[in-house]
Amino acid sequence: MGEKEEKKKKKQKQKSQQHSKTTLDPPFKLSSDVKGLRFGGQFVVKSFIVRQASTLELLRLLALPLSSDHHNNLNHPFLSTTAFLPTNFTILSHHAWHTLTLGLGTRKSKVLLFVFESENMKFVVDRSWPPEIPLGEVNKKLIKGLTRCEMARFKFRKGCITFYIYAVRRASSSGFSCAEDLKKILHSVVELKDFLDHTAMLALPKQRNIGYSPPVVKSHK
Repeated sequence: MGEKEEKKKKKQKQKSQQHSKTTLDPPFKLSSDVKGLRFGGQFVVKSFIVRQASTLELLRLLALPLSSDHHNNLNHPFLSTTAFLPTNFTILSHHAWHTLTLGLGTRKSKVLLFVFESENMKFVVDRSWPPEIPLGEVNKKLIKGLTRCEMARFKFRKGCITFYIYAVRRASSSGFSCAEDLKKILHSVVELKDFLDHTAMLALPKQRNIGYSPPVVKSHK
């Protein structure tokens, strides 16, 4: 048992070191060359919609603490990051597709995170991006559409959610000025436990979006 735990800790340490090294020197490629979303044979998934999410939704998804002053943007982390989450209808569509195909259709949702080299770059790009977009158009309109830009792509499978994370900078730039945001996001995603069937969340009266609710801390007197 002790040997198993030792191997597990060693593996986690190696993974953490690998991600730290990758974050410091991510493999940037031109947006025309970087890999996009992958669908395999699940072509129907291309019609499913993702929507732009708020910073608070992103924090909940990454299981990160919320600022007590959530109305003040200065206290929000990840101001350089744009996130796309599946809509409620997409979550239900995944579930229905999985049922209709007798378990052969995927019910895994895709989450997209774009970490830009600056808040200004994010602001400019956000103005040209739609608030909602079918997954099948993401590669062409969002990824390949960022001409004169370079990207570094990261992909993580966490149970029923696959995370696609793209660091974005202008072509021919050196380094990545928002590396700290990228590092925090990668670390948070790596630390996340696998998401189970999140369609169950829609049955809860006050849970209308996928997300994370931090546990209530009870004081012991």
